Amino acid sequence: MKKKTGLQLHRIINICIFAYKERDIKNTYIMEFLTNDKLTIVGAAGMIGSNMAQTAAMLRLTPNICLYDVYGPGLEGVVEEMRHCGFEGVNFTFTTDVKEALTGAQYIISSGGAPRKQGMTREDLLKGNSGVAEQLGKDIKSYCPDVKHVVIIFNPADITGLIVLLWSGLKPSQVSTLAALDSIRLQSELAKHFGIAQSDVTGCRTYGGHGEAMAVFASTAKVQGKNLADLIGTKELSNEQWDEIKQKTVKGGANIIALRGRSSFQSPAYVSVRMIEAAMGGAEFTWPAGRYVSFSGIDHIMMAMEVTITKNGSAYEEVTGTPEEMAALKKSYEHLCVMRDEVISLGVMPPIADWKKINPNL
Repeated sequence: MKKKTGLQLHRIINICIFAYKERDIKNTYIMEFLTNDKLTIVGAAGMIGSNMAQTAAMLRLTPNICLYDVYGPGLEGVVEEMRHCGFEGVNFTFTTDVKEALTGAQYIISSGGAPRKQGMTREDLLKGNSGVAEQLGKDIKSYCPDVKHVVIIFNPADITGLIVLLWSGLKPSQVSTLAALDSIRLQSELAKHFGIAQSDVTGCRTYGGHGEAMAVFASTAKVQGKNLADLIGTKELSNEQWDEIKQKTVKGGANIIALRGRSSFQSPAYVSVRMIEAAMGGAEFTWPAGRYVSFSGIDHIMMAMEVTITKNGSAYEEVTGTPEEMAALKKSYEHLCVMRDEVISLGVMPPIADWKKINPNL
């Protein structure tokens, strides 16, 4: 065997020390969780729910993950899959009993409504899923009134989130809905148009409803540091191309259904878990979220806003934009009010004047 030089031996020693430190850091990471609090995932037998379970485990949010669904075989299948992943230190429990699932829960993410199918809008799900939301709100109030934060993602999320908030008795800061997907889809479409990395497009914002009537803002966005508003109407981005991007953003969910034959599941799962991560005190959530709001003639509604989610809950900033953007936001709000009033007419929620009798926080 050829004798090693002093320099070669020094290199070998350094490599061994680095490998040992890397192993030590890795082992330390494996043992650490953001919290030990119970996280309950509602609708866990579905594609979104199962992806949420995996994402929560991968992000090391908590070792205490409870999976709930009314469909027992599918639920057990998800748990088997999670066990086969071999996540270090994670204890997956599962149940078809809502009381068992929610008792002691400090955090909840729910995808427990019916999914959107080919040719359907989010609004088409209103009647059935509003009843699901009502029962979930009542179950939260009965079994885990001390829950810290709830994220609702089943459509139409603005309305289902509002219903859960009302019947749960929670504070507005404790219930958020998934609205970030629309803003992220805008970012994606702009990045594809300009042929740049998605992260080079910043400040993309859609506000109002998570649906066909969302308000797409240009004044907040930048493309590689350039104001998007200054690029619209130029050879880099014609007015026609901008209109097309807005339509692709609005139809982003429908496009996934057309391409994959089913509604989105990976993106809503990931984004909703990042929302609950922020509520647990983890990494900051930097996208808009649905929140109960009251400002400038907009009231008694839940919709996408500029929201900050922390361990203290969600707080929102009043949206500002160009006159055209604010008009689009107002139109989106009015569209949500029509759906809200339809739910009231169905008896799922009482008239607005009676809300405080059910939830004094509103």
